[in-house]
Amino acid sequence: MVTEHELKKAVEAILMEMGGQIPARPASGDGKEKKPFDGGDGGESLPDLGAMDLPEMIYVPNPQNLDALKAMKKTTPARIGVWRAGPRYLTETLLRFRADHAVAMDAVFTDVSEDWIREHNLPRFKTLCENKDIFLTRPDLGRKFSDEEGQKIKAHVGSNNRVVIFVADGLSTTAVTTNAMDTYKAIIDGLARHNIKPSAPFFVQYARVGTEDAISDLTGAEVVCALIGERPGLITAESMSSYMAYKATTDMPEARRTVVSNIHRRGTPAVEAGGYIADIIKMMLDKKVSGLDLKL
Repeated sequence: MVTEHELKKAVEAILMEMGGQIPARPASGDGKEKKPFDGGDGGESLPDLGAMDLPEMIYVPNPQNLDALKAMKKTTPARIGVWRAGPRYLTETLLRFRADHAVAMDAVFTDVSEDWIREHNLPRFKTLCENKDIFLTRPDLGRKFSDEEGQKIKAHVGSNNRVVIFVADGLSTTAVTTNAMDTYKAIIDGLARHNIKPSAPFFVQYARVGTEDAISDLTGAEVVCALIGERPGLITAESMSSYMAYKATTDMPEARRTVVSNIHRRGTPAVEAGGYIADIIKMMLDKKVSGLDLKL
């Protein structure tokens, strides 16, 4: 059986491994309350595990080829070389996993703030989903609008716009608030070089990819482009995609849709993605096709 003294030593070893220092503790039995561990440096907390760059972290002790391991880790954000404690993960590896999972959960379950929407002067429209729970359990309702909301969208977009671009929360609010507006501005700059002026942007709450089909039906636009948050994983919660279609219609085959994915700082940067999307939109207008029929 592990004694209390041995358990304390094990905990101290774990904290030291995570980068902290063990502060002096009152001797047991002195009647004084023991202070919680604070990092040992005057009150600062332990390192933010979520801020650590996984490809830079080397946990394997004395690797046979350190340079090869470093090169491998730089090619992927996957969790390789995280090492073990017997058959189990190291404490820091487990905590980082849980931290990344919490970030992903926040991205899915948090609504885009009203402050962010106002800051970017985006009119807000909402699908038939009344709240986040309905949005997550009824994907079909995230592709439709009420008659009243549809009329508001038509009034905002107008009837003479060949291109409609909108921002949608999708499954990651973090992705949208991090990347959407930089991507949008780059799209606008790119389209301006082609003498194309899209409609004024707007935000759709509780939206799925198929929301763009309903918007295409409502507005009659030639090309509709959605900037939408993707389902987050344990690598990043910031990944956004752009889904585009030429003359989209409700329930059309997915093969008619063109997508630019992995828009985030470790994938395709927002500004670079925006320029590429603008070129794709121009190509769609010229060739009058999208999806598999559009040979990029």
